[in-house]
Amino acid sequence: MSVECNADLRRIALLEAIRSKGKAWDVIAQRFGVTNPDPPWKTSLIAMCECLSVSGVLPTPDRRRAEDELAEVVYSGVPAPERQLLALVHTMLSRGLVMEEDLACRISAVRSRLRAL
Repeated sequence: MSVECNADLRRIALLEAIRSKGKAWDVIAQRFGVTNPDPPWKTSLIAMCECLSVSGVLPTPDRRRAEDELAEVVYSGVPAPERQLLALVHTMLSRGLVMEEDLACRISAVRSRLRAL
């Protein structure tokens, strides 16, 4: 029995750059003395997954299958919360729910705000 691949397993340059920067929460938290093991964005990630599922845009079974496939092939060395985030964004980009250029602009704006602190 053959299992159909649910995910687009191509590498996405923007996500590869993020993945390779060593910005895992456990490293960042330690650097700033934060003891909470969960990243501050984890709740938003969970809520985003739920909203996408409830709206029918990205049902939970489809998202989880894609996440499993991406975790195995593309994001195997990434820690769990970051891997889930990258897999979700990867899936959203692959399905045209988010445009790579728009995401790059948003990331740039957030980085600028963080540097200004």
